[in-house]
Amino acid sequence: MFKNRRNNEDPELDITSFMSLMIVLVPVLLMMMVFSHISILELTLPNPDGASGNNNTEAMHLELAVEDDSLSLYYPQGALLKRIANIDGEHDYATLVQALKEVKFLLNEKDIKKTEINLLLAANTNYQTIVSVMDTVRSYETVVAASLVDAELFPDISLADLPDNLVTAQEAKQ
Repeated sequence: MFKNRRNNEDPELDITSFMSLMIVLVPVLLMMMVFSHISILELTLPNPDGASGNNNTEAMHLELAVEDDSLSLYYPQGALLKRIANIDGEHDYATLVQALKEVKFLLNEKDIKKTEINLLLAANTNYQTIVSVMDTVRSYETVVAASLVDAELFPDISLADLPDNLVTAQEAKQ
């Protein structure tokens, strides 16, 4: 009789260790979700004939030639605006931002709303350089009303090969 009573009793569940695990695991998983944002960039290929519309100002493209030893800004296509030499073997992104801000200001003064830029990449341009240049030409940080915000430069980015007919930095030195 006593044996049957012991077997019929329900065992007690102890879930304290499971609850402790959940208390630690849930905030960690939520924090990881914040850090794992995926960003997608839309890239376009430049028009092969160089014309994007009927308007003459729309047909003029802003181009940035990315070479190993310099960055060259052209507007309209093929007309050199500014050549930015490397500093200590690295591209000078701060000077590039200043030049792009000046171009944006001058275009806005002429009532030209331009948001696209063509990146002309040399054949041996590495991936990190492409990403850094794309981040630089898209926007810059500025202070507005005592807070740091990203101001738009040229967010519509097209990629193309560096043509042979552009004057490269090596040819300009000769």
